[in-house]
Amino acid sequence: MKMIDAYSGFSIDFSRMNVTAEQLDALQDKFNRAAVEMAALEAGAVKNPDENRKVTHFSDRIEYRTSELFREVEDFAEAVRLGKVTAGSGKKFDAVVVNGIGGSALGPQLLQFAINGPYWNEKTSAERNGYLRVYFLDNTDPAGVADLLELIDLENTLHLCVSKSGGTQETFNNLTALENVYAARNLDFAAYACAVTMPGSKLDEHAKGNNWLKVFPMKESIGGRTSETSIVGHVPAALGGIDFRMFLEGACRMDIWTRNKSYRDNPAMTLAAMWYIAGAGRGDRNMVIVPYSDRLVLLSRYLQQLVMESLGKELDLDGKTVHQGLNVFGNKGGTDAHAFIQQLNDGRDDFFATFIEVMQDADAVKLDGDLTMGDYLHGFLYGLAAALESKKRPVITMEISTVSPANLGALIALYERAVAIYAEFININAFHQPGVQAYKLAAKGMLQAREQLFGNLKNRPVTGSAAELAACTGLGDKVPVVAGWLNRAVANPAEYSVERKFSTDINDWVYTVK
Repeated sequence: MKMIDAYSGFSIDFSRMNVTAEQLDALQDKFNRAAVEMAALEAGAVKNPDENRKVTHFSDRIEYRTSELFREVEDFAEAVRLGKVTAGSGKKFDAVVVNGIGGSALGPQLLQFAINGPYWNEKTSAERNGYLRVYFLDNTDPAGVADLLELIDLENTLHLCVSKSGGTQETFNNLTALENVYAARNLDFAAYACAVTMPGSKLDEHAKGNNWLKVFPMKESIGGRTSETSIVGHVPAALGGIDFRMFLEGACRMDIWTRNKSYRDNPAMTLAAMWYIAGAGRGDRNMVIVPYSDRLVLLSRYLQQLVMESLGKELDLDGKTVHQGLNVFGNKGGTDAHAFIQQLNDGRDDFFATFIEVMQDADAVKLDGDLTMGDYLHGFLYGLAAALESKKRPVITMEISTVSPANLGALIALYERAVAIYAEFININAFHQPGVQAYKLAAKGMLQAREQLFGNLKNRPVTGSAAELAACTGLGDKVPVVAGWLNRAVANPAEYSVERKFSTDINDWVYTVK
């Protein structure tokens, strides 16, 4: 079974999935439900009942292309490119740091790497046509800030802080660190900063209260992992010179195709059905994503969040414990042939693979006779597909003509809809993330344990094992947590006064808190 969009050249081939027409026809009730629910979603129904909100990323991107907000972003990016909007130093901006995490970073990173390539930041301003070098802070790792500060010039760098809720801790940690760095240089950070966030959020209030250059509003009805076709993806793309209108064009064309009610004419519905049948409706097979393109190496990482955060749920919509989900992993072909393909071919039969090929070579690099590098890559893909097929291991192949904004938009839209349809098949809410919230609460508990530990030890120097120090500070049930904080303290003497020695008597560390 193969589906083709003649306009774009996109195609998807399911013929190696070992799925019969009878198996697909048996899912007709699920197809019918999915068609009804997807139509309701786009009509404005509340599709995230846990948070009582609508889900509008499919419908909003239709209108966004002609909106005043779209023009505002384009005008701002062009003004920055031309030097009409300058840094607080008076210099023309040369770089932008995108500070966000999860959906606020993964999509922009994918688009930047895929379209502008891995060496964009090494080009001159003229080679970039005045558009900005693009850097990302997407964690609360101090190494990220330290590495960034080694490269950027504070006086010509724009800072784009992206947080839907406006209170994401990792993002605010980076923001605070950068504000402190600018303050230490007697520079007004506000004259170098802009934001994307929901109106009224903590970040919105902080940015407007400090007179940042620009604050762009984000809708509450668009979730982070489905935000790349919104202003979250637009601002970084525009600053980097990427044609975001064509990106949306590709996404919207795919949306039209994937609104078909019949699975026979709907690649997203058929893709979801293949996942469902392959994994027996329980996610029993892992999803392996292998794009045969260096530029698409971040696609599997992007899809990890989209698929796993959307579908990895403990409860279904009826409150029944189901523990659903799909594991996603991958890298790129043919690098993967020298990495984990050995297991796919000879190891556990617990996956289905999706190979994505870019048909047009970036350059016709000739090798042996009339063979090119691209010919070899094509041969590797189909050789691996044939090897897996011979062992009845399920494979999906996709083709796109080039790595272009439109084709990338189409790929993202295809997977967004397939995820939403699959969620209807298994009766779960794809648009909330209670596990993420649980992790955030647990992290707060660990920080509270730190305060309790060092607060109780502050005025009384003491020596002992982690278990002994845990017991004397009221944390006897959290010995591993206490050990972790003590080991961190030892490794950071500028922040803590803790030493340790290894004791052969207890086969563990003995700590001295001064």
